[in-house]
Amino acid sequence: MHQPAPSADLRHRTIEAPAGRLHLVEQGTGPLVLLVHGFPESWYSWRRQLPALATAGYRAVALDVRGYGRSSKPAATDAYRMLDLVEDNVALVRALGEEKAVIVGHDWGSGIAAASALLHPEVFRAVGLLSVPYAPPGGPRPTDVFAQMGGDQEFYVSYFQEPGRAEAEMEPDLRGWLAGFYAAMSADTMPTPGEPDPHFVARTGGRLRDRFPGGSLPAWLTEDDLDVYAGEFERTGMTGALNRYRNMDRDWKDLAPYGGAPIEQPSLFIGGALDASTTWMADAIDAYPATLPGLTSSHILDGCGHWIQQERPEEVNRLLTSWLDSLQG
Repeated sequence: MHQPAPSADLRHRTIEAPAGRLHLVEQGTGPLVLLVHGFPESWYSWRRQLPALATAGYRAVALDVRGYGRSSKPAATDAYRMLDLVEDNVALVRALGEEKAVIVGHDWGSGIAAASALLHPEVFRAVGLLSVPYAPPGGPRPTDVFAQMGGDQEFYVSYFQEPGRAEAEMEPDLRGWLAGFYAAMSADTMPTPGEPDPHFVARTGGRLRDRFPGGSLPAWLTEDDLDVYAGEFERTGMTGALNRYRNMDRDWKDLAPYGGAPIEQPSLFIGGALDASTTWMADAIDAYPATLPGLTSSHILDGCGHWIQQERPEEVNRLLTSWLDSLQG
């Protein structure tokens, strides 16, 4: 069995893109695989995949999405709409000297990857979705849906959508907040059934961190890993990352012409059995025969939470490389 290449082989680059600049980290040579992270992460969430994909014969590239890490952070809230993030990905593929790529995303990155494949099938020849299932554009206005969730509690997405509100909770203690948020959605540290759900806050004066578990970090997250994540957000602040949530109604309008559209390219889905993204969107997974007609590989990992490629890196790497290999035939 091949041993993953050491992290010293990672190459950091910055390329020009509609965002201004995009920071990326790449490893390996071969067919291009673009890895797109979610909230609140960075390219670093793919640290276990980059060497594995490189060893398997792929050019693996993980970017900092605009607003994150060492990529540009436009000031305007509407600069984080989905259409702009998709164009960043197209520009990145071109800047790397390629015509086509496989795109793989986790969490918000899954939505970005799906939209990239939907809008630019000529560039993104296959799409892998981790944790968050594909649901075609359409349906009711997102903010109306979120406002109706939770009864006397407020759904975290609504909480994130008000500029400055979540930042006021997070930024005074970013490292502590991130540790709690990661733990709240990890299989080995998430609240047990019956405990308050960390996806909701009290409508008056509530904070998400009031429901975070205390104690140890999840097994996948070392103190050094947490330092890396916290260091990035200490430098950038949280507004660029949170602005993704503040564009969901804009995305709803922008993508209306694609209402109900399936993604035809070969696709992969991997979800965690204990992840709310998987359980809440079970109907979207059930609809895959219609919405992802090119689906060739679909897996729910027992005992796995939300941070799937970090919680279960060996399993995800095996599934990912096997799927990628199947595309080469």
